[in-house]
Amino acid sequence: MIFITARFPVKPEHAENWADITKDFTTATNAEEGCLFFEWSRSVEEPDTYVLVEAFRDDESGATHVQSDHFKKATTELPAYLSATPDIVNVRVDGWLKLGEMAVS
Repeated sequence: MIFITARFPVKPEHAENWADITKDFTTATNAEEGCLFFEWSRSVEEPDTYVLVEAFRDDESGATHVQSDHFKKATTELPAYLSATPDIVNVRVDGWLKLGEMAVS
Protein backbone atom coordinates (compact mmCIF):
# COMPACT_ATOMS: atom_id res chain seq x y z
CA MET A 1 0.00 0.00 0.00
CA ILE A 2 1.16 3.54 -0.73
CA PHE A 3 0.37 5.68 2.31
CA ILE A 4 0.48 9.46 1.97
CA THR A 5 -0.20 12.28 4.34
CA ALA A 6 0.09 15.93 3.42
CA ARG A 7 -0.42 19.20 5.30
CA PHE A 8 -2.23 21.89 3.30
CA PRO A 9 -1.84 25.44 4.67
CA VAL A 10 -5.00 27.12 3.40
CA LYS A 11 -5.36 30.89 3.12
CA PRO A 12 -7.51 32.00 6.08
CA GLU A 13 -10.25 33.38 3.85
CA HIS A 14 -10.74 29.90 2.29
CA ALA A 15 -10.34 27.70 5.38
CA GLU A 16 -14.06 27.47 6.19
CA ASN A 17 -14.87 26.41 2.61
CA TRP A 18 -12.02 23.93 2.05
CA ALA A 19 -14.33 20.89 2.07
CA ASP A 20 -16.46 22.47 -0.68
CA ILE A 21 -13.41 23.64 -2.63
CA THR A 22 -11.96 20.11 -2.69
CA LYS A 23 -15.24 18.18 -2.91
CA ASP A 24 -15.06 17.22 -6.61
CA PHE A 25 -11.39 16.22 -6.30
CA THR A 26 -12.09 14.18 -3.17
CA THR A 27 -15.13 12.44 -4.64
CA ALA A 28 -13.35 11.58 -7.88
CA THR A 29 -10.27 10.27 -6.07
CA ASN A 30 -12.31 8.11 -3.69
CA ALA A 31 -14.05 6.62 -6.74
CA GLU A 32 -10.74 5.42 -8.23
CA GLU A 33 -10.50 1.63 -8.21
CA GLY A 34 -7.09 1.58 -6.49
CA CYS A 35 -7.86 4.27 -3.90
CA LEU A 36 -8.22 2.76 -0.43
CA PHE A 37 -9.10 6.08 1.20
CA PHE A 38 -8.69 9.81 0.64
CA GLU A 39 -9.75 11.81 3.71
CA TRP A 40 -9.34 15.37 4.95
CA SER A 41 -9.05 16.49 8.57
CA ARG A 42 -8.74 19.98 9.97
CA SER A 43 -5.96 20.74 12.42
CA VAL A 44 -7.19 21.60 15.90
CA GLU A 45 -4.04 23.62 16.64
CA GLU A 46 -3.83 25.37 13.25
CA PRO A 47 -7.39 25.85 11.91
CA ASP A 48 -6.11 27.09 8.54
CA THR A 49 -4.28 23.79 8.02
CA TYR A 50 -5.90 20.68 6.61
CA VAL A 51 -4.31 17.25 6.70
CA LEU A 52 -4.93 14.83 3.86
CA VAL A 53 -4.56 11.13 4.61
CA GLU A 54 -4.69 8.89 1.58
CA ALA A 55 -3.72 5.40 0.51
CA PHE A 56 -3.55 3.55 -2.77
CA ARG A 57 -3.42 -0.19 -3.28
CA ASP A 58 -0.11 -0.23 -5.16
CA ASP A 59 2.29 1.73 -7.40
CA GLU A 60 0.02 1.29 -10.41
CA SER A 61 -2.93 2.76 -8.52
CA GLY A 62 -0.81 5.70 -7.39
CA ALA A 63 0.35 6.31 -10.96
CA THR A 64 -3.21 6.17 -12.23
CA HIS A 65 -4.18 8.76 -9.63
CA VAL A 66 -1.49 11.29 -10.55
CA GLN A 67 -2.29 10.84 -14.25
CA SER A 68 -6.03 11.40 -13.77
CA ASP A 69 -7.79 14.49 -15.07
CA HIS A 70 -9.08 15.38 -11.60
CA PHE A 71 -5.55 15.26 -10.15
CA LYS A 72 -4.21 17.47 -12.95
CA LYS A 73 -7.08 19.89 -12.40
CA ALA A 74 -6.43 20.00 -8.65
CA THR A 75 -2.72 20.72 -9.14
CA THR A 76 -3.56 23.72 -11.29
CA GLU A 77 -6.52 25.09 -9.30
CA LEU A 78 -5.87 24.36 -5.61
CA PRO A 79 -2.58 26.31 -5.20
CA ALA A 80 -4.57 29.56 -5.51
CA TYR A 81 -6.24 28.71 -2.17
CA LEU A 82 -3.00 27.85 -0.33
CA SER A 83 -0.73 30.09 1.72
CA ALA A 84 2.32 27.83 1.18
CA THR A 85 3.38 24.66 -0.60
CA PRO A 86 2.02 21.56 1.18
CA ASP A 87 4.38 19.22 3.04
CA ILE A 88 4.05 15.51 2.23
CA VAL A 89 5.10 12.10 3.50
CA ASN A 90 4.84 9.26 1.00
CA VAL A 91 5.76 5.71 2.05
CA ARG A 92 5.04 2.12 1.13
CA VAL A 93 3.66 -0.03 3.93
CA ASP A 94 2.15 -3.49 4.29
CA GLY A 95 -1.10 -2.07 5.65
CA TRP A 96 -2.72 -1.14 8.93
CA LEU A 97 -1.44 -2.50 12.23
CA LYS A 98 -3.25 -2.50 15.57
CA LEU A 99 -2.30 0.13 18.15
CA GLY A 100 -1.46 -2.29 20.96
CA GLU A 101 -1.10 0.43 23.59
CA MET A 102 -4.80 1.19 23.21
CA ALA A 103 -6.16 -2.31 22.65
CA VAL A 104 -9.87 -2.64 23.24
CA SER A 105 -10.96 -5.87 24.85
